[in-house]
Amino acid sequence: MKAAKEYTFKILGWLLLVVGILAIPLPGPGALIILLAVLVLAQQYEWAERRLESVKRWAFKSAADGVQTWPRIIASAFGVIWLIGFGVLWVVSPPEPSWWPSQLPAWTWLPGGAVAGGTLIFSGVVALGILVYSFVNFRNADDPEDEAEAKVASEKTPPA
Repeated sequence: MKAAKEYTFKILGWLLLVVGILAIPLPGPGALIILLAVLVLAQQYEWAERRLESVKRWAFKSAADGVQTWPRIIASAFGVIWLIGFGVLWVVSPPEPSWWPSQLPAWTWLPGGAVAGGTLIFSGVVALGILVYSFVNFRNADDPEDEAEAKVASEKTPPA
């Protein structure tokens, strides 16, 4: 039973790490998914535990940087709307449009259906939550890097 739990954590951690790396250039919470991956991998690997603090610092700094200007906030909000909108489109699964190449099989139009749509909607909701969290915690930071450091430090020290 212990071995099954160990393998489950390893597979989940590595899967999250790959998804997080892929999400960095895409709309989505790449830095925070990587943080979650390292948190999971730290349960199994000493090297991950040693890197956990620097990954936390990077994730919080990314979150702080993302809400420092209104154009960034608006771009993030559009990303959230885009994710949720496309998720709804996938769930609704409209018929293939007239401009879709007739040489392609019908299943190539919006493949994945409700599962793919649900995943996009879930990602959009998570991204919205992260955007709100970042806005509340980091929006008026004079120095986002200092705020990220303070956040990491406050998580290290147990409350009195």
